[in-house]
Amino acid sequence: MSEFATNNPSLGSPSQGGGANEAPALRDRSIGAIIAETRNLSADQVERVLQYQRERGIRFGEAAVALGYVDAEDVLEALSKQFHYPYAATERRSRSPELASLNEPFSSQAEVFRAIRSQILMRLNRGTEPRGALAVISPERLDGKSYFSANLAVTLAQLGGRTLLVDADLRGPRQHAIFDLPNQAGLSSVLSGRSEARVIQQVEGVSNLYVMPAGAVPPNPVELLERPAFGLLMRELAGKFDHVIVDTAAASLGADAGIVAARCGAALVVARQNASRVAALRQLVVSLEGTPTKLVGSILNQY
Repeated sequence: MSEFATNNPSLGSPSQGGGANEAPALRDRSIGAIIAETRNLSADQVERVLQYQRERGIRFGEAAVALGYVDAEDVLEALSKQFHYPYAATERRSRSPELASLNEPFSSQAEVFRAIRSQILMRLNRGTEPRGALAVISPERLDGKSYFSANLAVTLAQLGGRTLLVDADLRGPRQHAIFDLPNQAGLSSVLSGRSEARVIQQVEGVSNLYVMPAGAVPPNPVELLERPAFGLLMRELAGKFDHVIVDTAAASLGADAGIVAARCGAALVVARQNASRVAALRQLVVSLEGTPTKLVGSILNQY
């Protein structure tokens, strides 16, 4: 992936979680204290690690690994706790393998997402402009749009702001599968006027990341998205969350993406290397002209 070329009671009220309040305390603790607690190291083992550390002038984590008390994975997990940085446990990674930014937050792939995040924030946060949502759109299926949306949402949440990912792909939704969440209720429930519990779900292990799944696939996705309720919903959510990312259906499947982008106010185009056609990309961009949509950039997905 390259860098840029009406209050509704059914929504619930996402809690703040404990992360923000816990951060200072966790950062004040040493990496050694966190590792010792996590791995249940005895006082004698801790003393051996400290002695090994002093003799060789290395970090506590390196010394603990060298002595065989912990492995590199334990050190990374301890670092994530010390700096309040969401990091998926091993079991979680097998359930959500596409979340590179959460599963391997220190990898080069995650670093690319962080660089893109910075570019997006600079383009969206400009002075007096009202805060809105960002629609992620693409010309075709399998362009990697859902994968990109999910990882972008993770990196935004890692900044500390409350982040919501909305799955507005009412034709072939994937976010519930990516995050391993139930999909009985979601956006389609809200737009069709049904009151459902847990329309917005908190992501395990990331206290300030939330997902609104698509819910049941409706027979009339365009009509649901064109209703005034969707625009009102986007404005409400943009006021409740620091960041709102909206996944969409491929433009080749219908008018959904353009409608969602107009209601969000901003859009980012995703194309796939060696797959997306220039004509289809041009047609998608041209379709946004004359609409309220601000095009903040484009992404060439290589993954």
